[in-house]
Amino acid sequence: MSHVGIFGAGSIGTAFALLFADAGFAVRIFDPDPSALERSRHVIDQRITELQRFTLLASNPSEVRELIEIVSSARTAASGAIFVQEAGPEDVQTKQRIFEDLTAVTSDETILASASSAIPSSRFVDVHSAFRSLIGHPGNPPYLLRVVELVGNPSTEEQTVLRAGQLYEQAGLSAVRVNREVDGFVFNRIQGAVLREAYALVEAEIIDPMDLDTLVQDGLGLRWSVAGPFATVDLNVRGGITAHAERMGSAYHRMAGALDTSKEWTDKLVAKVNCSRRKAVPIEQWDQAVADRDTQLMKQLNARTSNGGTTRD
Repeated sequence: MSHVGIFGAGSIGTAFALLFADAGFAVRIFDPDPSALERSRHVIDQRITELQRFTLLASNPSEVRELIEIVSSARTAASGAIFVQEAGPEDVQTKQRIFEDLTAVTSDETILASASSAIPSSRFVDVHSAFRSLIGHPGNPPYLLRVVELVGNPSTEEQTVLRAGQLYEQAGLSAVRVNREVDGFVFNRIQGAVLREAYALVEAEIIDPMDLDTLVQDGLGLRWSVAGPFATVDLNVRGGITAHAERMGSAYHRMAGALDTSKEWTDKLVAKVNCSRRKAVPIEQWDQAVADRDTQLMKQLNARTSNGGTTRD
């Protein structure tokens, strides 16, 4: 089996390296910043230990480590790869340069995927490799939120999307097809819609930021962890989705116009929410809070697996 190349050793690139190695792929990871590569090595060791603790690692830890090679150039990472995952900065010009470099050192058989969070690939892919390029946008961190959006550009060949989906599925991710390009794709558009409403409610002094988080964490979030929005309302009203639309559709339509969610978030509004968050988590404790969140996610994934659910085939 040929290797998978990773361009970018930040949190997303490192997570992808871990996922593919755990699935048995040889991985070569590169970043132009040597310090990022050093951090990546440390994070990989740490995450392997944590995932093994919660029985979320498919392979032997030592084998996973051996399959990940940190390399010193993009050419070494990408040349000969069956698949290259770009996880560089969220900047059009930077991604353009990266894809030019990747195109130059890979063959027409190599799939080039970008982990862009919001920028469609048609804005940065190289014209010579557009047919084999696409978006592979994961949840963060992808070794816990095991879903990835597949978004082609107008030149992406269907076979490229199908092959990319198969490789992601082998790495333990649920590959979701997005039918056409749209800013933010679907994951971040839904997240953005919730955030816009949340900020509007706080700005109107209808609710405190901490209380809003509690409603989502202990209510909507808990429910959405086992059923998405459509499945949720389908199961909430006897008679299913049609009955729900008949009963609640006009109410949701009224709600949509009740607050102005189109305004940009002002510095004052962001400061208000930030003040609430810093009371809950001082910025000096941010890293620990991230680790605590990930531990809770690992517990939930472990429980799913233990109760007959699957996190990977």
